[in-house]
Amino acid sequence: MPVFKLCLIIFKRKAKQIAIYFGVFIMVSILFASAGTPNEQIGFSQSKTRIAIFAQESTPLVDGLKEALSDIAVFMDIEDSDEAIQDALYFREISYVIRVPEGFSDSFMAGEEPLITKTTLGDASSSIYVNIKIEQYFNLARLYLNLIPEIDQITLKNFVLEDISKETNVSMAGLEVASSEGAMKFYFNYLAYTFMFVAIMGVSTIMLVFNDIKIKRRNSCSPISSKDTVIQIFMAVTVFSFFSWIVLVSMSLYFGRHEIRHENTLYFILNSFIFMLCISSLSFLIGNLVKGREAISGAANIITLGACFISGVFVPQEIMSEKVLNIASFFPTYWYVKGNGLISSMTNLNIFKIGPLSNAMLIQIGFALAFFVLAMVIGKRNRLASEE
Repeated sequence: MPVFKLCLIIFKRKAKQIAIYFGVFIMVSILFASAGTPNEQIGFSQSKTRIAIFAQESTPLVDGLKEALSDIAVFMDIEDSDEAIQDALYFREISYVIRVPEGFSDSFMAGEEPLITKTTLGDASSSIYVNIKIEQYFNLARLYLNLIPEIDQITLKNFVLEDISKETNVSMAGLEVASSEGAMKFYFNYLAYTFMFVAIMGVSTIMLVFNDIKIKRRNSCSPISSKDTVIQIFMAVTVFSFFSWIVLVSMSLYFGRHEIRHENTLYFILNSFIFMLCISSLSFLIGNLVKGREAISGAANIITLGACFISGVFVPQEIMSEKVLNIASFFPTYWYVKGNGLISSMTNLNIFKIGPLSNAMLIQIGFALAFFVLAMVIGKRNRLASEE
C-alpha cells in the first residue's frame, strides 16, 4: 500500500503544523467550554429577597406577615422617604417595598379587602415569589376568618403561620437525567468545533499534494490504478481522523470525568465516532475541491464556524428559531448535537428507547456516504481533466 504509506509520511512531516492547529483550537474550545459549562444544581434552592417594609401600625396580623416573609426575605433598614426608597431600588439595595396603611388590620378583620402598597423592580423575578407569599398569607387568613368569624388576630396569626410552615417532601423524577446533562454533553458538543477544523485542515493539506497537476500526471502513469489510489488516500484520511478523534474524546472524557461512570458515556462516544466518519468524508470532499492553502483556511473557517453556530454547538438548539434549525438540519453537525441532546435526556437506555437517537446517527452515516460518493465523483472528474 505505497500510497497509504506515503500519506502517513506526509502526515508525519506536517505533524508540527497539525499540532499547532490542535493546540490552538483545543485551547479555544477549553476556554469556550469552561466559560459556559453548566453549573446547575439538581433541585431548587430558595434565595432571599431584600425588601423594605413600612407598617403604620403594629398588630398581630402585620407581625405575622413579617414573620411569614422572613423565610424568603431579608428586611433592609431604609429611610421612609420617596428619594431614599427610589435610590435603594435603583442601586439594587432592595428589590421590593411593602407599605401597610394604618387601620389595615381592623378593616381586614371586618371582612373588607384593604390594599397593601407594593413597589417592585420591573426586572426582578424574585418579587414574584414575594407576591405569592403575601397572597398565601392573606388568603389563608381570610379563609380562617370566613370559617371562624369571631377569631382574634393572635389566634388567626398562629393558625396561618402553622399552615405556612408545613413543607412537603419532593422527589426529583428526572434525577438521573439531570446528572447526565452536565460537562459530558457540553464537552462532546464542543468536540465538533475542534475536530471539524483540525480534520479539514489536516486532510486538505494531504489532498493538496496529490492534487498537484504534475503529481497527478505522474500517478496516472504508475501501475497502481486510480481507484486503488483514492481508496488508500481515504484510508489514510480515516486513520488521521481516528487518531484526532481519540485525542479529543480523551479530553472530553477527562473534563467530564465526574460523569464518566454514567451509562450514557458509551453513547456519547459512539455518536462522536459516527460524527468522525462523517467529517472524514467531508474533509475528503473538501480536499478534492480546494485549490490552494488560502482556500483551505477559508473553507475550514467558514464551514466549521457556520455549521457550529447554527447547529447548536455554541448556542443551545432549544433556544434557536425553527427556521435556523431547519437550515442547520442540512449539516451533519446538527444531527450530532441533536444526538448528544437525546443521549443526555434519556436514562436507562435500551433498544426500545433509542429510536430518535438511532435516526440521528443513521442520518450522519447517510451524510458520510453522500460526501464520500460526491468526493469520488469530483475526484474522477479532476483526474480526467488533468489527463486531457
